[in-house]
Parts: sequence; C-alpha cells; structure tokens
Amino acid sequence: MIKFLDLHKINLPYQAAFQEKMQQVLNKGWFVLGDEVKAFESNFAQYCGAKYCIGVGNGLDAMVLIFKAYIELGKLQKGDEVIVPANTYIASILAVLQADLVPVLVEPKLETYNLNPDLIAEKITSKTKAILAVHLYGQLAEMNKINAIAKQHNLLVIEDSAQAHGAAMGEVKAGNLSNAAAFSFYPGKNLGSLGDAGAITTNDDALAKVLFALRNYGSEQKYYNEFIGVNSRLDELQAAFLTVKLPHLDKENEARKSIVKRYLTEIKNDKITLPYWDGSDNHVFHLFVIRTENRQALQDYLKQNDIETLIHYPVPPHQQKALSQWNSLSFPITEKIHQEVLSLPLSPVMTEEEVGYVIQILNQY
Repeated sequence: MIKFLDLHKINLPYQAAFQEKMQQVLNKGWFVLGDEVKAFESNFAQYCGAKYCIGVGNGLDAMVLIFKAYIELGKLQKGDEVIVPANTYIASILAVLQADLVPVLVEPKLETYNLNPDLIAEKITSKTKAILAVHLYGQLAEMNKINAIAKQHNLLVIEDSAQAHGAAMGEVKAGNLSNAAAFSFYPGKNLGSLGDAGAITTNDDALAKVLFALRNYGSEQKYYNEFIGVNSRLDELQAAFLTVKLPHLDKENEARKSIVKRYLTEIKNDKITLPYWDGSDNHVFHLFVIRTENRQALQDYLKQNDIETLIHYPVPPHQQKALSQWNSLSFPITEKIHQEVLSLPLSPVMTEEEVGYVIQILNQY
C-alpha cells in the first residue's frame, strides 16, 4: 500500500534529536513558555522574515487571536465583515465567526483553487474591514492584487498560511505578505509537530504585544490580566521538536516539488485535470490535488491498486450543517471543486518507484 502520508517515515530521521530535546526539557523542568518556545519563535520569525512570531496552541487559535487582538486595538469591531474564500477548509471561516465577525464568501479561481481577486471589490461594503487570504494546498494567494485592493479600501490583510510553510513570492515568504499570518504545525503539515501547535507572524509591534498577552490569559505579567485572554500557548516540547525540523523544511519542500514535476509531466490522462503551477516558489505543495468528474470511481480504482488518497474537502463550508444559515447559497465554482478534487500521495519520503507506480496506475485508468 502506498500511504497518502507516512508520518512515521517522515519523522524517523529526527527521532534521536527528538529524544535528546525531550531529555533536555525534562532536565530543565520548565514545561510551559520556556526557552524552547522562545528559541522556536525567534527561529521561525527569522525564517519567515517577520519581526515577531507568537507561538500558540494550533492554527485555528492563531487566526482567532489575530482577529481578537485587532478588536482590542480598535482596528476591528464585532460585526465587521471579513472577505474569505468560499473554497477553503472550514477553520478559516470558524476563526472569523469565533471572533464575532461576519464572513463574506468570495469564489475562487478554478485553476488555482485560491481566492479570485477580481471578485473581491463587488463584495466590499462600508462594514468590510479585512481580507483573509488563504494559501490553499500550499499555493500563495495572489497577494499583490489582494494587498492593492486592501490598500485602496483601507482593509487589513491576514494570511491563513496553515498549509504554506516556506512558500515565497520572490524573496518574501508566506507569513510576511500581510499585516499578520496564522500558521498550523499539525503533524501532516510541511512543517509538522508531533501534536497540535500553531503560530502567528507579524511586523506590527502593537499587535504582537497584545497577542503575547492574549494567548496567556490576557496577561503580560503573571496574575495581572489586561485583556479577556485565552489559554493557547505553544507547548514547550512541540516547540523543541519544531526547532529540530525547521532547518530541513526547505529541503523537504524541494523533495515535494521534484515529485510534483514528475506528476505534472508524466501523468497523461484526459479524465484527470492536474493542478496549476507556474514553476515558481509560490507553491510548496502541501497537497497535490487533481480533479476528475467521477471521483468515486477513480478513488475506488486507486484503492484497488493499493494507492491511498484523500479528499480535501468533500463538503464546501456553505453546505455544512454547522453553517445551516448559508445552505441555500450558491457558489458554483466552489461546489464544482468540492465535487471533483482528489489528493494524491505526496511527501518528501516517497520513493521514485512509488511515484512511478502512482503515475503508471493513473495513466492506465
């Protein structure tokens, strides 16, 4: 069986370093917001080219806290509207809702699956105060266009970079293309921890100050609380593990891209639509997502041939039971994407033989 993602194999090279780090943390006896978190925050900020990194519990919390911090700073108010791609993982929309803001859904481009900048202006009202740009599947949203629209309308821009660690536009990386960015280090991500973990990057001094407090009960000084905060701190052990893996991220992203180049040039089947990529660093291929009209038939065929696939994502946010107020809305492009997408196996530990086998079986379909 060719696994969709072999997390054991991905983390195997780091096991000795993980054990060493774990022993160091145990010996120190400091398990929350210690030296390991500080070290990772410093390293990851530097990696992204940002002034600050604030380690938090997970990617969803990272987004929620950005919005809540802007509310504390008076740059957002409850009830303000946030432009969000209709085609995204539901976490992007949950973050807006959990901060008591109003998501306004905008269709993506069919080729890139990302927010279509040409459709943003028509959705902007006097209540619109921010754009949440999602770098879906590891491909940067069209940040030049999005930032230009934001500047014109005086809007904040927040990146959902949960799937885009290391993606870059020229010299500028995800996490440094907006006012603030949210990252997830969920185990399956390009930079994955061994549990839940997340971070926020920003160059904004005032925002960072509020975020460092908000994640820790709203407290800058122990037992003195300035804000209605939460408990969402990057775990000391997870920070230590991430510090071990961060120096290898670019190399692992390159390994992904070398597989992608084979997929894009060697998969030849008119029943399959391959993803768009211009060959630049703007895509780190967290996922390799194809489209096909009869997805179930293709997925069943691949399973019969011992190839594991996943669907990212089977149900669009506006059709979810949890968001029943939107169930009557129509987003044809988003709906088409959700009906047709299928994610193929892709990871830095796939062998040439495994890649060749996936290509062969797809071409025989």
